Amino acid sequence: MRAALRSPIAAAVLVASIGLPCAAEVAAPPEPESYRTENYRSPTPATLRGAKVLATAEAQELWKSRAAIFIDVLPHAPRPKLPAGTYWHEKPRADIPGSVWLPDTGYGELAPATAEYFAKGLERATGGDRTRMLVFYCLADCWMSWNAAKRAMSIGHANVAWYREGTDGWAAAGLPLENAQPEGRLE
Repeated sequence: MRAALRSPIAAAVLVASIGLPCAAEVAAPPEPESYRTENYRSPTPATLRGAKVLATAEAQELWKSRAAIFIDVLPHAPRPKLPAGTYWHEKPRADIPGSVWLPDTGYGELAPATAEYFAKGLERATGGDRTRMLVFYCLADCWMSWNAAKRAMSIGHANVAWYREGTDGWAAAGLPLENAQPEGRLE
């Protein structure tokens, strides 16, 4: 019996036979009423009230047709204060080509300056047209894009989509990615 349990197939059959759910069968958590403020890298809901939730094929079609503006909200580590002569190697961010990267705007609570950066970044990206379709994403199982999409609707953007799988789903589908730089903060 011990050797049989070492086989992945045997283990899956055993799990199925005793009624334990496999990872793929675990239900998505319910949609909260407010923003998520902790455990940002955890399973996300399957829905976002008021927004369209996109699968990879739908996101790809919007991207190919240029029918939407893609907004990445993955955080960006700031350059630390380093001793003189220390080399800093910035971690690259592979993004969906043509995206606008508004880092740090997907947290559940935003400082006033970050909330203003988010609103102005969306205004620049849309040219002030709040009916333009916006697709928010970061990584799979990341609440930050869910929060940002919800926040965009709360400030008046009427055509919001959430790409739940983010760059993880995009890369898994073999779609192109490009290194990105965060959108500058205008003072």
